[in-house]
Amino acid sequence: MIPQRDAQTAAELVAVAETLADAARVATLAHFRRTDLAADSKETDRFDPVTEADRASEDAMRALLAQLRPDDAILGEERGLTAGTSGLTWVLDPIDGTRAYLSGTPTWGVLIGVTDATGPVLGIIDQPYIGERFIGAPGVAQVTGPQGTAPLRSRAPRPLAQAILFTTFPEVGTPAEGAAFHRLARQCRLVRYGMDCYAYGLIAAGQIDLVVEAGLQTYDVVAPIAVIEAAGGIVTDWQGRPAHGGGRILAAANATIHAEALAVLSQAPDP
Repeated sequence: MIPQRDAQTAAELVAVAETLADAARVATLAHFRRTDLAADSKETDRFDPVTEADRASEDAMRALLAQLRPDDAILGEERGLTAGTSGLTWVLDPIDGTRAYLSGTPTWGVLIGVTDATGPVLGIIDQPYIGERFIGAPGVAQVTGPQGTAPLRSRAPRPLAQAILFTTFPEVGTPAEGAAFHRLARQCRLVRYGMDCYAYGLIAAGQIDLVVEAGLQTYDVVAPIAVIEAAGGIVTDWQGRPAHGGGRILAAANATIHAEALAVLSQAPDP
């Protein structure tokens, strides 16, 4: 668990994670908004894009880990699992929001997480084009960007009727999951769509209240969980269970609004 990890180790991991994020910025920005950027689809029944920028970003981070943390395992979206012996796993999403990346919008990001046997212990959500970096780790909850460096603190409780909710529905999720999401959305004040990992950073920064997703993978959620929890928020699945394995995700600014949203979402049948 995060409180058990000593401060020196946490600081070392954060330093390595920031080095990876710096390298991923170079790799992703080299291709961003280029008119000749091509994308392949990982699936045949829907467009699930991957680009040379995704692969270059992950390869750059893996090369650094081979030098700096050779005993750690790595789980990356594009290159899969590399075993390790240290008990730590680096979980990499080299471009979270490749659809946004292809569209030229600055809401994609690079996700860098670290897990141990208990779950996430560190996370970075990095937006290279804006130059904004959200960091969550033992003793660290901060964002660095165009306005300087500031502490991360999620929003205090307020009624669900005043909440701001973000999601990528209907792009992901089943019809039944979509119906559950819309039951919740009708009770919120404002709903916005398609922000990918950047929405999780907004929870940690105290700007919004909820993010609801489905069909996610481990590499989509490990880093956001660490960032949000460091900022005082909570992330679970739709039944209130640990969510670092992916699936259905409910991220909330605080336990109070989490409980209100969970009461709605938990009515959805398990997949």
